[in-house]
Amino acid sequence: MIITIDGPVATGKSTIAKKLAESIGFIFFDTGAMYRALTYGILKHKIDLDNAEQVQNFLDQFEFDIKVTRHERHYFVEGEDVSKKIRGEEVTSAVSKVSAVKAIREKLMAIQRELAVGVNAVFEGRDMGTVVFPEAAIKVFLTGRNDVRAKRRYDELVAKFPDEAQDLTLEKCLEEISKRDSYDSSREHSPLKQAEDAFVIDTSDLSVDEVVYKILEHKDSVKTKRHS
Repeated sequence: MIITIDGPVATGKSTIAKKLAESIGFIFFDTGAMYRALTYGILKHKIDLDNAEQVQNFLDQFEFDIKVTRHERHYFVEGEDVSKKIRGEEVTSAVSKVSAVKAIREKLMAIQRELAVGVNAVFEGRDMGTVVFPEAAIKVFLTGRNDVRAKRRYDELVAKFPDEAQDLTLEKCLEEISKRDSYDSSREHSPLKQAEDAFVIDTSDLSVDEVVYKILEHKDSVKTKRHS
C-alpha cells in the first residue's frame, strides 16, 4: 500500500509522515530531501539550469543514496553525507527553481516509483498524490495558516542553523513561504495542488499526534468502505 502526504512548506509533512510510517510499520520516504540532495549537487557543480544538455549530463551521472543509521535517514550525494547541508539556506533558496525543471522531476519520479515497488510506504512531497502515485490507496493533503507555518519555519531554522539564522525574522520567513507557495503552485511541471480524492487536514492548531490520529481514522474508514 502507498500513502501519499502532500502540502506546502512548513505544514509538518515530514514529521507527520515519518511518525505515521513508524506507527503502522511502513517505510517513510521524504521526497523533499531527494530534491534537496539533487539541488545540493546542482549547486556544487555549478550547473546552469537553462542549459538542458548540461542538466541532462549531470542527471545521467548523479549519485544518490539513502542510508538508515540508528533509525535516522541520512542522504548521500557522491558518497558525501549531506543530511544537514541540504537543510541550509543556500539549498532552501534554490530548491524550488531546481524542482521546476522537467528533466529533474522526471528523474526523481522514476527513482520514487522504483522505490515504491512491492513495499508498504508513506511518500511525502508536493506532487505525490497527483503525479507520482495517482493510484495511491490513501492521499493526504496538509494545509496551515501562513503565520503558523512561518513561525514553525523560523523556529526550525533558528534551532538547526543558529549562525545562519542570526538575521532571520518572522516577517522574512512569512515572505519566503508566500513566495515559495506561489512558485510551487504556478510552476509548469507538476505544480503543488490538492488531489481531488485527497483527505485534507489543516495542521495549524493540531499536534503531530493529532494529525497522525486523523490520518489513521481516515485510513480505517477507507478500508471499511472497500470491504463493505
